[in-house]
Amino acid sequence: MPNASPSIHSLVSQHVQPLANYNAGLSLEELKKRYNVTKIAKLASNENPFGTPEAVANVLNDAGNLAYYPDPNCTELRELLAQKFNVDAQSLVFGNGSEDIISILCRVFLEAGDNVLTIVPSFGLHILYPQSCGANVLIAEMTDSLEFDIEKIVQLLQSHQPKLFFIASPSNPVGTALNGGQIQTILDALSDKTLLVFDEAYYEYAQTDADYPDVQQILEHSGKPYILLRTLSKAYSLAGLRVGYGICSEPSIAGYIDKLRTPFNVNRIAQKAAVAALNDTTHLEKTLTWNTQARPTLLEQLNELGISAAPSHGNFLFFKTDFPATELAEELLKHGVIIKPWLEKGYENYLRVSIGTQDENEHFLAALKTIINA
Repeated sequence: MPNASPSIHSLVSQHVQPLANYNAGLSLEELKKRYNVTKIAKLASNENPFGTPEAVANVLNDAGNLAYYPDPNCTELRELLAQKFNVDAQSLVFGNGSEDIISILCRVFLEAGDNVLTIVPSFGLHILYPQSCGANVLIAEMTDSLEFDIEKIVQLLQSHQPKLFFIASPSNPVGTALNGGQIQTILDALSDKTLLVFDEAYYEYAQTDADYPDVQQILEHSGKPYILLRTLSKAYSLAGLRVGYGICSEPSIAGYIDKLRTPFNVNRIAQKAAVAALNDTTHLEKTLTWNTQARPTLLEQLNELGISAAPSHGNFLFFKTDFPATELAEELLKHGVIIKPWLEKGYENYLRVSIGTQDENEHFLAALKTIINA
């Protein structure tokens, strides 16, 4: 971050000043400019490798009068999701991506000094946004085998009764997922002083796996306060339009979130695209079928290179090498491959790679093999 003048520095919130920047990765344009590469495999952000669905492309020019503000209530999208998941339409919230909802949740529920619990390695915004509100972030690190440490989670929930508990399953970045029994154990440990924020951004990919539980049903029967977060950025190919949603345990939670969200946080084109994407079962099936095939193949190919990757329920793999992650990622950029080095303390040799097309996956593997054998 550029150096700030003393006067600006003194104006910035004391909770914001020490925050690290979120690692959003490198854009295609930046990579082309830096290394003059023409063939690129963009595998850092878990985007859908099949691009914009035809059904979405067909509605992009039919968004209505863009001089008018969008529907602030996302009515059409709200009704579709309420029917799809059999939930009260007033218990749904919408955001400019699910991270928008995470930010709003922190501003609604957190005050300086409140405790928040999350998992490490983590989706960075589960830490950054609470810290920006002055919250004390408690960490339950994963085990050495990159599984959820249920005993530690339960102990922290019971001893600290955090205001919010952020947990992603499938985990981002690892890809491991909680089973039904583990979710129930966590729910049993929750007091009514904790709001569970269950981040299920990779729900569509995970629910193709036979052992993945019905998280929504388990939460609904728990009687505990929660918000279940999902997104259309991943499996539905809408990362460029930013549409996320949350299913709240009761309408009052959604009501408080709506008090602080910007009134038009999901734009007109994004709302139309979201409805089209949700109705486009062909694109979704193609995406999930390919991921189910390509993910174990890529895992096996990494193993053949002597690289161990964690089993994943998402559209990505988390793996460790003998190289510092930032150095290996930089070398891969020279070969036109973008993946994400992990920066959290203790995970400096780990990287996350998205499942791409067959050509992109082969491009990544060839570049990686060249580098580690050099």
